[in-house]
Amino acid sequence: MNIFRAVIFLVGGLVILWKCAEFLVGGAVGLAERLGVSHLVVGLTVVAMGTSAPEVAASIAAVFREAGGGDLAIGNVYGSNIANLALVGGLCALIRPIKVQLTVLRREMPVMMLVALLLWPVLKNLSLSRLEGIGLLVIFAALIWLTVQIARKEGPKNQSIAEQLATSTVGSLKKSILLVVVGLAGLALGAKITVDGAVFIGIQIGLSKAVIGLTIIAVGTSLPELATCLVAAIKSQDDISIGNLVGSNVFNTLLVVGAAGSIRPFEIAKRLAGVDYWIMILVSGVFIAIALISKQIGRIGGLILFAGYAAYIVYLLN
Repeated sequence: MNIFRAVIFLVGGLVILWKCAEFLVGGAVGLAERLGVSHLVVGLTVVAMGTSAPEVAASIAAVFREAGGGDLAIGNVYGSNIANLALVGGLCALIRPIKVQLTVLRREMPVMMLVALLLWPVLKNLSLSRLEGIGLLVIFAALIWLTVQIARKEGPKNQSIAEQLATSTVGSLKKSILLVVVGLAGLALGAKITVDGAVFIGIQIGLSKAVIGLTIIAVGTSLPELATCLVAAIKSQDDISIGNLVGSNVFNTLLVVGAAGSIRPFEIAKRLAGVDYWIMILVSGVFIAIALISKQIGRIGGLILFAGYAAYIVYLLN
């Protein structure tokens, strides 16, 4: 690959990301309506898991590297979580304020913070064992199960999901599923093409593996979240946006780290159990505080988050 081809990859990947994000948002909204669950639940599960797929793939591939794999894997998770809340959340709020439901403030956001704090006792010894990885996956599975149970209880009381499916047209349901599948597949492809080009450029300018993981790979694997949330913001689908952001961070912390560690135990650099970890916690806290204060992520809050991300990038590159 050369610089010209890398630039082509970047541009082409971004175009694919945007178009497929439109497919995903449209399909997710339709799927939620057909299944009789809230847009938030679909954002927290289907959309969040799908847009987190690049992080899973990138981190698993990273731990198979002979040297520095753990740094890339964990750097990817930290960087993606920071990018999701500060970069993606900030940009979306600048375009249009994101309303946050009271249930998200009381339940999903505290869970996001708790699972992030859970990484501290796991990674403070600068390594992740297979048993610890499996433990994270068990917690992840339990959270998914709880989310599904809560969705059933909070769904329409006068009509079961089965009844709603029976009364909806088969064609519209199939179309929604097809849009979700095509959207997710396209997002993964677009992200890979974009990341391949960006990583090549990063190596050429001499960035370290830890910095590449925290910046280029992290932002690259967060591109599905960015494209999806931007489209959702433009289409006034706030629940899809906030569900995607919060859900993706939970998935990154538990599923991505857990899957990578379960497949192959790894070690990490000291900085990833120190300042970089606490920056992730700080950004999560600021995001939650902004939402609590105003019950939304408004333009001022978005500006604070985006400025914080810009400062973070400056810190990494110095």
